[in-house]
Amino acid sequence: AAELTLGRVLDFRPDEGWSFIDLAPTLLINHADLAATELIQPGSRVNYRMLFAGGRGEVDRFKSLAEERLAEGEALRDIQDANPQIRSSMDRAGRFLNLASLVSVLLAAVAVAMAARRYSQRHRDRIALMKCMGASQPVIFRSNLVQLLILALAGGVLGAVLGYLAQWGLAWLMRDLIGQDLPAPGFQPAVLGLVTAISILAGFALPDLAQMGKTPPLRVLRRDLDPPPLKYGISWLAAVAAVFALLLWIMRDPRLVLSIFAGAGVTFLALGATGWLLVKSLRGFRGAAGVAWRYGLANIARRGRESVVQVVAFGLGLMVLLLLSTVRTELMETWRQSLPENAPNQFLINIQPREVDAMRDFLDQRGLDVPRFVPLVRARMTTINGEDVTQMTFEDPQGERWARRDSNLSWIDELQGDNRIVAGDFWPPGFRGSEVSVEQDFARELGLALGDELDFDIAGETVSATVTSLRTVEWDSFSPNFFMVFSPGVLEPYPATYISSLFVDEARRDVVLELMRAFPSVTAIDLDAVLGQVRDVMDKAALAVQAVFVFTLLAGLTVLWAAVQATRDERRYESAMLRTFGASKRRVLGGVAAEFFAIGLLAGVLAAAGATLAGWLLAENLFELDYGFSVTLWLAGPLVGVLFVGLSGMAATWRVITHAPVSVLRAG
Repeated sequence: AAELTLGRVLDFRPDEGWSFIDLAPTLLINHADLAATELIQPGSRVNYRMLFAGGRGEVDRFKSLAEERLAEGEALRDIQDANPQIRSSMDRAGRFLNLASLVSVLLAAVAVAMAARRYSQRHRDRIALMKCMGASQPVIFRSNLVQLLILALAGGVLGAVLGYLAQWGLAWLMRDLIGQDLPAPGFQPAVLGLVTAISILAGFALPDLAQMGKTPPLRVLRRDLDPPPLKYGISWLAAVAAVFALLLWIMRDPRLVLSIFAGAGVTFLALGATGWLLVKSLRGFRGAAGVAWRYGLANIARRGRESVVQVVAFGLGLMVLLLLSTVRTELMETWRQSLPENAPNQFLINIQPREVDAMRDFLDQRGLDVPRFVPLVRARMTTINGEDVTQMTFEDPQGERWARRDSNLSWIDELQGDNRIVAGDFWPPGFRGSEVSVEQDFARELGLALGDELDFDIAGETVSATVTSLRTVEWDSFSPNFFMVFSPGVLEPYPATYISSLFVDEARRDVVLELMRAFPSVTAIDLDAVLGQVRDVMDKAALAVQAVFVFTLLAGLTVLWAAVQATRDERRYESAMLRTFGASKRRVLGGVAAEFFAIGLLAGVLAAAGATLAGWLLAENLFELDYGFSVTLWLAGPLVGVLFVGLSGMAATWRVITHAPVSVLRAG
């Protein structure tokens, strides 16, 4: 044995994992003291790790060279495959953020299309005059194209600058969570931003600008002459082609792009249909409303298509923000309330067999409920029905990972209350055979079935067992449970440690410290602290995702601004006529306010409905919880929608509707 002095507190190590067992404290000692500790002896399991760091390109080159030279039992892992759960979570977060970017781009594209249509309407007189002076249609098109490219470059550069600032802001926001500085972003995002700007402008603005060149020269004398209307099929085809080409260039996977298109199409059709129904439902309120509200609701009905786009744009952004704030909090609270009142909050690991009885007496003497002590044996699966698992192909990637790593095994004589047999038969009390019961989801991932023969390597010896039952496990009981449990007698001859869990009231946490002093080799994991850390990580991550989805709301604002600008002349003329016939400025403003407050209300209702549906699906299918009706959600959604859209709409139209009626009517 060796006697060592505690010299430092280890806050972090670069190779620490995220599995439950990695939550245990780490002891870092000098390699020269290792032999004296006698930690490495027959039966010990030892892993060796070597860490490499460098630039992304250097690491990739090293990985490609090293993978060709790996010996048996060696593995090379990077940040992406070091932990499957972390990689899966990162992939989901990446897809979620990509979805936010795609939604923002599509909404901005709608605003571009509206603005382009408004631009073409305003410049028809100029085009007619240019034609009278000899300009041909190709010359006019090239002139508009140059302006479009300049606008795309300016907008792309500005967007890239804002993107870099946003990335810096998010990194600063999550600095405590990340714990270190992120590498500086490269130039690829800026190039992507420029290509996106050019693609969106080409697909959504170019058709209208090309149509401008068909304005007849006679319009100089007859203002009622317009260019032939643009066919919607052509504009839609150009828009879809632009987005498809952009996604294909980014992802380089046609099947993935097609699946995204299909999913996005179904989503937008569902939201659009819901928004259309909500807009149509306002017709029934026009007769019962006052003058201002009748005027506002009439504006929504008259501009139905633009109103539906605005409702969907704001509803989608608000829905995600509600989902990440209110619904996430309520799901966490529902899960916490579903736990038993005295659910274990301390997990004990690395209990030696000789310490079990002494620990029972220790806890009993201090008035705590004596928990169940469960044996744990480390093993690695070697064959399934005689076939080497390293040569097998698994349909589920998670199953392949499980088959190639060490497993924690145990044995029990009686089935616990948080386990339930769903297939096969559990062994009777006193049974002494070679049987194993497998958790249902684990069996599915590995492709196991009743009657399969499994071989395991335990400390160099082979242990065999037959799968005789499948079971479900209530993992949130916080009691010790295993994917595979054996019948008594199979694992008992092999070295084992014990684990346990117990509930310790907040007022008696000093007992845990006493236990650590009495049993220094035992590790106690505070589940409350772990859950608090998980909640803190979730809060910070959700805050970052919410910040990204703010861009979706900003894109919705551009749609609102573009819609207002597209109807600028119409709104100004309406306002002048109403005030000429005796309506006060206050009443006209009230009508416009009613219009945008109603749009905000509909967007809030759509957001609350979508967030409720998403929360219910998550609760039922992912968390297996009962999700009740949320009053907070249905109050917050419409209220935020009314205030946000209403005030934004008023700000966008204020100058349009406050012009003096005389100047408007004189201008024609």
